[in-house]
Amino acid sequence: MNAETEAARKSVGARRSLESSEAILEAAEAVLVEAGHAGFSIEAVARRARAGKPTIYRWWPSKAALLLEVYQRQKRDVDYPDTGNIEEDLFRFVRSLFVHWRQTPSGGIFRSLLAEAQADPAAAEALAGYAAGRRAHTGKLVERAKARGEVADHVDPEQVADMVASYAWVHLLTGRLDEDDATLRKAVRMLVDGIKA
Repeated sequence: MNAETEAARKSVGARRSLESSEAILEAAEAVLVEAGHAGFSIEAVARRARAGKPTIYRWWPSKAALLLEVYQRQKRDVDYPDTGNIEEDLFRFVRSLFVHWRQTPSGGIFRSLLAEAQADPAAAEALAGYAAGRRAHTGKLVERAKARGEVADHVDPEQVADMVASYAWVHLLTGRLDEDDATLRKAVRMLVDGIKA
């Protein structure tokens, strides 16, 4: 076997198989639902998926990376509206997030990721990377409002996104995801009152 063939073979072996990765992600979701954060481990996922731990670590370098991908798979249906009104956009976003966390396993998965980040620097780094992406994404709601003249020029969209995330995360961590629409609207209105043009 020549060096070129050997290199090609190694490259193919490292490629992520869609079928295998799907089985691993489904196994990870099932382990989290059944055993919670305390029972979640790469070993448990490997057993359930009938996959080798080296395969899992090749595609997800840490438990946190796997948790994060499982969470992102769950979070596809969260609404990032564009109603033309920043207060309505933020209200709909927060309500959608709360409903999603309440009605799917994603709330528990995200709590697991937050717990993991307290003791594991790799998890903290993964969470920080995820939060930066979400900050930019949510910040776009504020950027659009600035362009419409609703929000003051000096307002930093990413700081507003952090405030929205902080409100959501504290509700997730303290089990208060059942806030009614009036309460959510009041919280969003207080925030919007502080950033208005």
